[in-house]
Amino acid sequence: MPSSPLPPREGISATALRAPGGKATHAKNHLPVPDSIGEWLESEFPEAAPESRRALLTDGDLRDEAGHPLTWDDPVIPGGFYFFHRPVPPEERIPFEVGIVFEDDDLLVVDKPHFLASTPNGRFVRECVVTRLRVDLDQPDLVAIHRLDRITAGLLVLSKRPETRGRYQRLFQDRKVHKTYRALAPAPPADMEFPLVRESRLVKPVGGRQVLEVEGEPNAISRIRMLRTITSPHGDTDAAGPPRRGDTDVEPRDRAGGEDGAPPRRGVAEYELEPVTGKTHQLRVHMNALGLPILGDPVYPVDLAPDPYDFTSPLQLLAAEIAFDDPLTGLSRRFESGLELDPAAVSSDPGETR
Repeated sequence: MPSSPLPPREGISATALRAPGGKATHAKNHLPVPDSIGEWLESEFPEAAPESRRALLTDGDLRDEAGHPLTWDDPVIPGGFYFFHRPVPPEERIPFEVGIVFEDDDLLVVDKPHFLASTPNGRFVRECVVTRLRVDLDQPDLVAIHRLDRITAGLLVLSKRPETRGRYQRLFQDRKVHKTYRALAPAPPADMEFPLVRESRLVKPVGGRQVLEVEGEPNAISRIRMLRTITSPHGDTDAAGPPRRGDTDVEPRDRAGGEDGAPPRRGVAEYELEPVTGKTHQLRVHMNALGLPILGDPVYPVDLAPDPYDFTSPLQLLAAEIAFDDPLTGLSRRFESGLELDPAAVSSDPGETR
């Protein structure tokens, strides 16, 4: 698809629409080509009011891929791309701020808070990192070059310049970026040994929110280490302070059974997660499959279909570190999040199934 001739408006990129016909293969190349732009818009948006369709030419500033403005009676270019600004209603603000971690001429690295989307989607267009920062920093060319779930917090890398964007995007596509996450989840059972590797085949059913592990060749790989115990089954807080890299000891009381021989209650532990692959919800699915669902997860093990404006139980998953060799300078780059996980922020008991 060619680049849009329209710059973002209020931080929101123009929408692309492809006309029927043409020689290139696309979803509508077999359809007849309307005689005019107006006839095409009527067939493309049959449920819209006539004034709304005409507003695409004026308020929407409809243009062809060369940037020429259009009239209702102009002919349609078969298979051509057209661009316009669609109306975007106001959105209730997500009450969390984006933190700047690093910036140079080409990159902007930020700490994305929980509950704020990375890029525009169906529900949130204005209330996402990209749209906010395009407006707040007056940088209309900002583009996120990797994904971070809306309810996951931590490091997000954005490209500032189209001229160098492809070099950085290729790093992520070729898996040359080392990403480390931290998570809070129930303490493991006594017989679970770390570090461990989880490999499985993940599939997201059409129309479903949960990603499923299915039989077949693995397409998702995660490395998992336990860093420390945060709280014991009795609610005691680990006095060891911040996590110690490589510390995999679990407090003895977390593995001891009760006086009546019943299975022990489980406390909370902190884990280090390294996604070797980058499938949707991969870390959340793998932790849940191990019987260690991440605290605050509204989808695993049970999809609670939460209100997106319910901020009471943030997912305790943090994109904590990103490292790569810069494709422009060859220098090693490593960024660390300034955010922290907080078991007290989760409203549900980590020992219970949500």
